[in-house]
Amino acid sequence: MTAAGKVRVGVGGWTFEPWRGVFYPADLVQKNELAYAAERLTAIEVNGTFYGAQKPESFARWAAETPDGFVFSLKGPRYATNRRVLGEAGESVERFLDGGMKELGDKLGPLMWQLPATKKFDAADIEAFLRLLPPERHGLKLRHVIETRHDSFADPAFVDLLRSADADVTPVVLDDPDHPMIADVAADFVYLRLERAQEDVETGYRSEDLDAWAKRLKTYAEGGTPGDLPTLTAVKPAKKPRDVFAFFISGAKVRNPAAAMAMIGRL
Repeated sequence: MTAAGKVRVGVGGWTFEPWRGVFYPADLVQKNELAYAAERLTAIEVNGTFYGAQKPESFARWAAETPDGFVFSLKGPRYATNRRVLGEAGESVERFLDGGMKELGDKLGPLMWQLPATKKFDAADIEAFLRLLPPERHGLKLRHVIETRHDSFADPAFVDLLRSADADVTPVVLDDPDHPMIADVAADFVYLRLERAQEDVETGYRSEDLDAWAKRLKTYAEGGTPGDLPTLTAVKPAKKPRDVFAFFISGAKVRNPAAAMAMIGRL
């Protein structure tokens, strides 16, 4: 792709028993699953960091087992996001940022902060939380993404807050039938979670749907905003190449690797 950012496509995690014999060869040694996945995908979203701290040695091992250009998106800890007042999460955020992720080096992708479905939009609290998200750490540029699941976040003021943050922060473009989609561009990258995989479709998403999403990913990467996705603000950021991260998550999870590989083939 010319005059476009990089598009990376992957799934959530790499350890999932139903993938054996479907995505992974049945006789593949489990310790080699990450390397196998990284040869076929270009990114992975790590969910384990949501539930507990990871050791620096683990981050270093992940980096060593994956090829150049591969990236890991890390899910922010639940101790920071599953709270009534987000602005009080400073200690949890700091502990996460200093917990060893620097060992990933240039394989560190966006940090994904997932808010609970019960969390309603509170402009003052979101603004306070954004002040806790630094633009860099340990010499690495940080990119932050916030996933919201409450209808109240479908508010232009939310996007405006992200655009005014000191760090690069953008909303998740969430393809999920049960939650609102916010497709506005708020930073120098775009982050998508595609959650409609169907088990009766070998590639998770039907061919025509994969074609449509491939076109949207290219539009984002080239600096535009897809005209067929819902945005909250009339103001469009300057058109310039943007990196794009797209993860096939949830839905029929057993089909997500096939969906990701089908998408990579289209791109």
